[in-house]
Amino acid sequence: MSFLWYDICMFTGIITHTGILQQKKGDTFTFSTDHSLLAKIQEGTSISINGVCLTALAEPKADTFRVQIMPETSKKTMLDSLKEGNIANLELPVTAETLLSGHIVQGHVDGLGTVKDITQEGNSHILTISVPEVMSKYLITKGSICLNGISLTVVEAHNDYFTVGIIPYTWEHTMLSAIQPGDEVNIEVDMLAKYVEKLYKKNYA
Repeated sequence: MSFLWYDICMFTGIITHTGILQQKKGDTFTFSTDHSLLAKIQEGTSISINGVCLTALAEPKADTFRVQIMPETSKKTMLDSLKEGNIANLELPVTAETLLSGHIVQGHVDGLGTVKDITQEGNSHILTISVPEVMSKYLITKGSICLNGISLTVVEAHNDYFTVGIIPYTWEHTMLSAIQPGDEVNIEVDMLAKYVEKLYKKNYA
């Protein structure tokens, strides 16, 4: 693994595994997960947990691994609200062999959204997520959005909320099947939108 890979990690938003929070002790979180994922984790390995890029503290022990979160992570994400027994989405960084099936995700959460409604439509679930205007300006209908680490497509984008459709496979293989109205979710908007905004302001504002 090169120095650059440690410095810059990237994810796809395609959830490969889930984990269960086994212990929450101060700023240290212990998760259990499948052995096929644990075998790829070493001390210093980056891992996305509900869309937040974190670092494994040490080699996994038994069937668990540990991470630490800093105060900024507590303030900007929903990780601090996780309770022991809760399910979390997990993803390791992409490699040269990884298919970019979702979209470019950094694991840098922009803010929180709140689940307002969950409805079933045919074989899918439609989630309505409320967001502050500071984030909604980056959302477009049929654009990409990362929700708790999951790469999704915006069905409709509005001033203070957006909707996404969840296919059966994603519903069954991520933590979304346990989500309820009122729950907070981590949101990372498409980073390309933020770069375009900054370049526009710098050159034309």
